[in-house]
Amino acid sequence: MKVTLIAGSNRANASSTNLLRYVESLLEAQQIAVHFIDLSELQLPLFSPDNWDFHPNVKHVLEAIVDGDGLILATPEYHGSVSGALKNALDYITGNQVAGKPVLSVSSAGGPLGVSSLSHLQTIVRNLHGINCPEWISIGYGMNTIGPDGTPLDEGMKERVRNTVNSFVGLTLKLTAATGAVN
Repeated sequence: MKVTLIAGSNRANASSTNLLRYVESLLEAQQIAVHFIDLSELQLPLFSPDNWDFHPNVKHVLEAIVDGDGLILATPEYHGSVSGALKNALDYITGNQVAGKPVLSVSSAGGPLGVSSLSHLQTIVRNLHGINCPEWISIGYGMNTIGPDGTPLDEGMKERVRNTVNSFVGLTLKLTAATGAVN
């Protein structure tokens, strides 16, 4: 199984990216192949529907999405929604690249939770015909909830993240078994 992770912040050392690195470590501990894309390092030009001759960075992201059996998207919460960097990346995707794939949404916010960004992200996933994982991960950055490596500091939060990742892995295995398309 392969999972593509996209860190949707263009900020260095973003809490959402750090949390996604922790999720990556949980997947790798289960011997799951991971393709990690950090949009702060792999910048994409602004999407335009007038230009379908994509930049090499865009092609890289799209190939990673198509190649993965599942997708995990992480975003900071900006003004109650997803980051512009992640939204721009998602605008390049067509429905057939995500259709039927499980998608886990992850968010960090300056307040207690990033629920608005997760709701928006799941709406985008539905419009791309992806299958939203019934769980999501949301942390409040202002509450010192994760360490510098992304590991949740609270044991309850750490367990919730592990359980959510396991739920996502289970969903991915079920969906790939149903279609016979494990990468």
